[in-house]
Amino acid sequence: MVSPDASSTPNSFSAKRFELLTLGDELLLGLTANGHLTFIGAELGRRGVQLARNVTITDEAVAIARQIRESLAQADVIITTGGLGPTCDDRTREVIAEVLGQKLVFDPTIEAAMVARFKQFGRIMTENNLKQAYRFTDGEVLPNANGTAPGLWFERDGKVLCMLPGPPNELQPMFVGQVIPRLAERGLLLDREAYVQIRTSGIGESVLETKLQPIFDRHGEALNVAFCAHQGQVDCRLSSPSERYSLAQLDGIAAECVKLLGEDFMCYGDDSMAKVCADLLRAQEKTLAVAEAATGGMLSSVFTDICGNTKFFNGAVICSSNQAKMTLLDCPECLISQHGAVSPECAVALATGVAETLEADYGIAITGFGGPCEGTNENPIGTIYLALHAPSGVWSKELNYPGPRKTVKTRTVNLALDWLRRELLRSQNGRSMPDRRISSVQ
Repeated sequence: MVSPDASSTPNSFSAKRFELLTLGDELLLGLTANGHLTFIGAELGRRGVQLARNVTITDEAVAIARQIRESLAQADVIITTGGLGPTCDDRTREVIAEVLGQKLVFDPTIEAAMVARFKQFGRIMTENNLKQAYRFTDGEVLPNANGTAPGLWFERDGKVLCMLPGPPNELQPMFVGQVIPRLAERGLLLDREAYVQIRTSGIGESVLETKLQPIFDRHGEALNVAFCAHQGQVDCRLSSPSERYSLAQLDGIAAECVKLLGEDFMCYGDDSMAKVCADLLRAQEKTLAVAEAATGGMLSSVFTDICGNTKFFNGAVICSSNQAKMTLLDCPECLISQHGAVSPECAVALATGVAETLEADYGIAITGFGGPCEGTNENPIGTIYLALHAPSGVWSKELNYPGPRKTVKTRTVNLALDWLRRELLRSQNGRSMPDRRISSVQ
């Protein structure tokens, strides 16, 4: 990085053109979402590179050859995904070899890795799998620890071609563990993140910008600010493309923002809300249990996705029926009869019941009408009741989230996580708890 008082120019790799070619009929037919663009674009962006374009093409040989010729003529780095498998519609390797004027040579090392993988899963390797054991004469192999198709790496005349398999569980670790380091070694991207990211929750994008603008105004055009809104959270990225500010100085500006944001600040970087809550629970040596009716396990799932969750997550009860609420969590039948299963009283009983039954310090309960075939005049579709049982007491919230069922469930889970996060922060800081009897949350 350049010192603040020195003249500076943008990073040399910023002028390099990166293109992503995603191959596969299934992408164009809408059978598979193009998650590769989202993932690869984000990973490159973290290292100071923006994709010039993404082109999605069919599995036809003519289409592949035409596009690779065009990209080779104008791009410095070309990344392809898909078409490296064993079946007849996987043509990427053969077509690109012809365009490059490269012979495909059989590599026994690749064959040995495939044989070992099939043996590990107790399966017989068919002859057509050997198609994946070929590489370019002048190319390199990118080992695939999670599949049979290795990636391929080829360089010529200052250009880089990186070919990756299509399955995300194979591509993503290969890209992070092998491709990113190779590109960084060649000076084609930064060997660290290009920006400092502040992740927030419970505050809208426009309000966030308004709140932080006085800080940004002090730094002028030397500071680049970008916002990215997700469901339930907003990211704010701070960078200095001209390198007027060092990474340490960006950290200092971010710290000012964090101090101003208070509890709306979630974390630095890109940790999930569940991960943030998990870290707070671990730090305080507390445990959590969950009772879900309206969200059907979605909340508990985000915690079981975290490695080592048994240290803080005691378990969950999916209690859709009234009988399950009464039998599994001791929710009184008279309470359900008087107030209904979709009520703040029932939510509180479930949160307390799951915390006591599973011997957890914190309990979260979710009950409501997610739609589209439910709801009453009193509690229309989108009415959700949350309850949080904590060592200091138990409270409920009413949410009104009309919309598709999946959207209602996602919003509900995000708010439940944010409520838990804030409660854990207050407990950690020894602050008194504000009134949580909220009738509606936007």
